[in-house]
Amino acid sequence: MGRFAVMTMTDAAAERVRSIVSTSGGSAQGIRVGVKKGGCAGMEYTIGLADAAKPGEDVVEHDGARVFVAPEAVLFLLGTRMDYEETVLRSGFVFNNPNQTSACGCGESVELKPADARKLETADA
Repeated sequence: MGRFAVMTMTDAAAERVRSIVSTSGGSAQGIRVGVKKGGCAGMEYTIGLADAAKPGEDVVEHDGARVFVAPEAVLFLLGTRMDYEETVLRSGFVFNNPNQTSACGCGESVELKPADARKLETADA
């Protein structure tokens, strides 16, 4: 188990992931989180159902909830805490990301810098 966790999730996020998977009615095992270029700040988080881990993906598990992290997103998500919140205006996953340098006003896109790869070198030890 010596593998580090790319990111963590709160109980609320885990509960939401379990709920999404259980109501999907398909073969989903969890959700996949990635990043893509887009939005006014440069990067957007992507979330979708995942049937299984793809080669090179990290899997984060918490209370029976599984989140698959796309390989190209690992450096951008390192140290992130995934939460789920419902407010009057919106409900959704919230990423408390130490690699975020700025966000746009609408909160839909963020500017991310990759984590220091040197920190990863000791990860598999």
